Amino acid sequence: SCLPALRRRCGGALKRLSGPSLAAEGRVLRALLYVYHSRLLRHRPYLAMQQVEQCLKRLWKMNLVGCIETLAELIPRKNKAQAQVECLVPSQPMLETVAVKVLGGSKLILRLLDCCCKAFLLCVKHLCSEEFILLNTVASGLLSRLWFVIQYRYVLQSLISLYGALSTTLHLVSETQQMPYIKGFTFPSDISSFLGVNLPSEVKKQKARMLTAKRPTSWLKLFPTMPEAVSKARKRRGFVTYASALENHSIPADDIGEPVL
Repeated sequence: SCLPALRRRCGGALKRLSGPSLAAEGRVLRALLYVYHSRLLRHRPYLAMQQVEQCLKRLWKMNLVGCIETLAELIPRKNKAQAQVECLVPSQPMLETVAVKVLGGSKLILRLLDCCCKAFLLCVKHLCSEEFILLNTVASGLLSRLWFVIQYRYVLQSLISLYGALSTTLHLVSETQQMPYIKGFTFPSDISSFLGVNLPSEVKKQKARMLTAKRPTSWLKLFPTMPEAVSKARKRRGFVTYASALENHSIPADDIGEPVL
């Protein structure tokens, strides 16, 4: 009776993990880091975004999607006429392998959410200081989108639900035929105890921090509607005014970390 539930949980997790949104945000993040690699090696938001990219890389290298797909293919599909007939089920080593990957993937996604939140706050902080306006504007939007894609596409929640069905099936299979594969590790019955945090409260804290950080950001101050006075020193350094940029229909291409008027 637990096999149909496990198959549904596998389908839900695959749908969330292999969706186009998460992959697209990851590609944009890698492209942004590649463009600014030679200019911002010691810039704090850039270093924080590198941690986000490392979490994404580790998530893909785990091959969590392929492992769950293999498990889903091993779950038999029974119709009503075959409800009482014996059937083959995934073995204990296979269930243990997928359970370990789901535990590690959940822990990694939780770390990814935390890195996205910290990197976003750093980008907003430097943006309010009018430093690297172009980079921090794009990065803050990208990080907030990535955070909301992970959370509101229920990526982590789908893995938690999958582990619940896995834990039940693993317990029943191990009682039927003992074939332990992973030794020296006790699989937790509740994944929340393994993660070490209360997921809903942790997500609410991160969301509150990100929304609070947005409030002091005034886009009108960064891009004034009226031309401002530019000192002679800055004129000699090659700065252009807001009005002249509009007249030439071009914006300075180099974001060198100085306020652009």
